Amino acid sequence: MTSTYDDATRTARDYYNSSDADTFYAEVWGGEDIHVGLYESPDEPIKTASRRTVDHLADRLGNVKTEHHVLDLGSGYGGAARRLVERFGCRVTCLNLSEAENERNRALNEQSGVSDRITVLDGAFEKVPLDDASVDFVWSQDAILHSGDRRQVLEEVHRTLRPGGRFVFTDPMRSDGTEPGELEAILARIHLTDLGSPGFYLETAAALGWRDLGYEDMTAQLVKHYTRVLETTVAYAARLDDKVSGDYIERMKRGLRHWVDGGEAGRLAWGVFLFERP
Repeated sequence: MTSTYDDATRTARDYYNSSDADTFYAEVWGGEDIHVGLYESPDEPIKTASRRTVDHLADRLGNVKTEHHVLDLGSGYGGAARRLVERFGCRVTCLNLSEAENERNRALNEQSGVSDRITVLDGAFEKVPLDDASVDFVWSQDAILHSGDRRQVLEEVHRTLRPGGRFVFTDPMRSDGTEPGELEAILARIHLTDLGSPGFYLETAAALGWRDLGYEDMTAQLVKHYTRVLETTVAYAARLDDKVSGDYIERMKRGLRHWVDGGEAGRLAWGVFLFERP
């Protein structure tokens, strides 16, 4: 399947498979939940805030039952999948591009005793290896930005969702009206030429005929999260010294600062989308 990846997806896959990235995200960025957190205080642990995001998205999905099937696009280490199984007893398919993350996901599922409820697949979002109308819910946290064809990702969501199924997701975005050139430093770190925007996702969803169940603009949480990750990276410097290369840590600190600055300047956006396929 590797040969079918586009350049953006291949770059993201190589990055998340690297030892430096795998160790950094596991130890600094929240452990099981490597996405933007919802903070109740500025000094709250990343892990606590990140798990709160999972629970918020789960609350928004609505009436998830044991017999339901959830597709998690960009599942990382599988924290959300395990939480969904814990809360609802549902079945989850994790699709993720990093084999290193997927290996850790499978091991954690074994340790948690939920391997019978969670399937972990290596692959890209642009070609989901599931049948048409085969899932009740689709879930994604801060992953679609890595696709080279985000519209195709949403079309795959549409294809795999059953009628009446719901799609909940978050994604780091440029704010509407911000041009890609204004995000050059941010895009360079993640090897992308552009980010999606709230307008892009809302317009694409409308074109697909989805019902918009409400977008929550939580951009302030993006700034809080990257600030907290930067603070934690600095605080953990000695702890990471023999595990993550110094060059990687320095690049990460510069990159995190760019995200904080971009968010404070109003050039970035982040929030929770919820759509329903008719």
